[in-house]
Amino acid sequence: MEKQKSVSRRSFLQAAALSSGGFILSFTYFSSLASSANSAKTVGTRPHEMNGFVKITSDNIIQIMSPNPEGGQGVKTSMPMIVAEELDVNWKQVQVIQADLDTKHFTRQYIGGSQAIHQGWKPLRQAGAAARLMLIEAAAKQWQVPIQEITTSQGMLFHKKSGKSAKYGDLANLAASIQIPTTIPLKIVKEFSIIGKSKTNVDLKKIVTGKPLFGIDTQVSGMLIAMIVHPPAFGLELKSIQDAEARKMRGIKDIFPIKIFNDGYEKSFFDTTSFNEVVAIVGNSTWEVLQAKKVLQVTWQESKAYSQPRNMLGRKMVENIPAGLESTSKHMASMAAKKDQAATVRRKDGDVESAFKSAAKVIEKTYYGPYLAHNCMEPMNFFADVKNDSAHLSGPLQKPELTEQSLSARLGLPLDKINIQMTRLGGGFGKRSYAHWMIEAALISQKVKAPVKLIYTREDDMTSGVYRSTYSATYKAALDAQNNLIAFHVKAGGIPESPLYPNRFPAGAVDNYLAEDWTIDSNITVGSFRAPRSNFMAAAEQSFLDEVAELAGKDPIDFRLELLKRAAEKPVGKNNEYEPERYAGVLQLIKEKSNWNHIKSTKKVGVSAYFCHDSYAANIIELEMKDGIPVIEKVHCAIDCGIVINPTGAQNMVEGGVIDGIGTALFGNMPINQGVPQHKNFDTYRMIRMNEAPKSIAVHFVKNEIDPSGMGEPAYPPVFAALANALYKATGKRQYHQPFIDHI
Repeated sequence: MEKQKSVSRRSFLQAAALSSGGFILSFTYFSSLASSANSAKTVGTRPHEMNGFVKITSDNIIQIMSPNPEGGQGVKTSMPMIVAEELDVNWKQVQVIQADLDTKHFTRQYIGGSQAIHQGWKPLRQAGAAARLMLIEAAAKQWQVPIQEITTSQGMLFHKKSGKSAKYGDLANLAASIQIPTTIPLKIVKEFSIIGKSKTNVDLKKIVTGKPLFGIDTQVSGMLIAMIVHPPAFGLELKSIQDAEARKMRGIKDIFPIKIFNDGYEKSFFDTTSFNEVVAIVGNSTWEVLQAKKVLQVTWQESKAYSQPRNMLGRKMVENIPAGLESTSKHMASMAAKKDQAATVRRKDGDVESAFKSAAKVIEKTYYGPYLAHNCMEPMNFFADVKNDSAHLSGPLQKPELTEQSLSARLGLPLDKINIQMTRLGGGFGKRSYAHWMIEAALISQKVKAPVKLIYTREDDMTSGVYRSTYSATYKAALDAQNNLIAFHVKAGGIPESPLYPNRFPAGAVDNYLAEDWTIDSNITVGSFRAPRSNFMAAAEQSFLDEVAELAGKDPIDFRLELLKRAAEKPVGKNNEYEPERYAGVLQLIKEKSNWNHIKSTKKVGVSAYFCHDSYAANIIELEMKDGIPVIEKVHCAIDCGIVINPTGAQNMVEGGVIDGIGTALFGNMPINQGVPQHKNFDTYRMIRMNEAPKSIAVHFVKNEIDPSGMGEPAYPPVFAALANALYKATGKRQYHQPFIDHI
């Protein structure tokens, strides 16, 4: 057994008999942000909170509630697997149930930052192990034998000396009366029988047979359909509506403006909305509303500059929104000018200026990344039925717990009067963290006094912002006469946020290191995008390191390993985020598995590696150019995410991240001209196609017994640079601007 964990009784919310027989155990996965140091230690070092339920029925059905939203990353399968492992049941006995948003029993009910498994690992195990201990004690009482003589297996209890046995369900009622244990032994890794074994996605059959799982599937008797009309350009706002003709059209119930947040409201971190006032059209059917939308005449005017208060997860700030109609061409010029302007120093080691002056070789390059649209397969949508004293909502959200608080403030309803059912997300990638469309749906329902399903068209979705920021980074490196890296300087920024991570590699591996950044205000709305900021910084940093390695006359993998060895043996500074040994481990693994020493001389290959979300990933891409177009022959991936819960699910995430990364690097781009997004649908916003996907993807996980870390995002960022470096080998041309397809 693993060392016992002490758990406060306050960590358990409920252990009670069910009226139908059996018992339910409710367990606090995480201590709260305001918890004491002692209570935080019971569940690990990260101060977050989340709840989960184990329900055992009298007929021995094990029901495990999955509290987090499911967005394709597999948590609805992997999180219950962790509970089931420590509960010691047969996975075939388990029924997984998607929980509604329930802030009384659950906290941290959201997905983002690849943290669900990372932060839920020990508490989820404790939830299963605690229930098992209570069942063991119940058996000992019933059979009048020492508790130490009771064993469990596959949802059964055994007393070998007497030959007695029972199903968990037989003793569930008695177990509910047992005092919750405060010391919980956990399995050691070699005892795992569920964790580390591939399990089929619990929703797979429903997905492939078209069962209603997604928000857009919602159908309720008497439900109306709503759509919105937003300004056609960033920097515009509503002036007037001419709706006489649209109102006459068949099936149209109402047309009116809605203001999403009231003036003066202090927005939270995820209260991002591109246009605070939009026009709602409500009717009987999707088709009828679409037709009215074509006829509706709305006049817009330029908005004035303004400032708004923000509470960014406890950090108070004021966000400045400028006036004007912006264009990406002007943004490029503004970012280029920042290269030679003063910036904010975020980290400085050694004497960078002197090192560059004395260097034998100096190299400097600048990289650019465009605005990107998320393009979730399922467009934004939400169902709402708001009454005078209650609100029932249903739909896809990444941060329902946080969004509910914003909805409560806007509707003036207490949290206990709001019920949100979480549906499966048809893609999230960060965009569904913002969910102002949920508030729009609620306001529309409140106005028309009827249940409403709000649906964004693809054009609404693609042109209404919350894009990935546009970024730029200038890198500069110095080598001495022996081709050792003696100085490194990165100056990065973006519109309107900086992508810089000042304490990531190669920080800690270079004596003289400088990281600084800048930002430019904008009225173009941005937000989290798969592996936020890392998706750009990995592309720029790892592309640049290849150039530095080439200048030094060194193999690109060996060059990185040389730096990581320095960071491990004699690190510079004390704030380095990464573990150099693990970082080096994925490079060594991919070097071996790809047969690097052979393929680098026989194929057009590029390598890249990156640390983010507490995990390490390395990629090698093999490609050929055919008629001027890159054809991806094979991608090699090495991942260190600690213990892998569900290998098949993890492999799927890596493969999806690789394909997504290749497509975004080659084609992703959302140019803005006079405030107007230039792509409205997939006829012009280029996505990767089936025949452009890699012919094969080989995924290798580092085997260790380290607690699980992020998996949904880490495989994505290094793909960009691996592709850029392979393209250089194939074409002789380096890539400094995304999308790459425009510069091959």
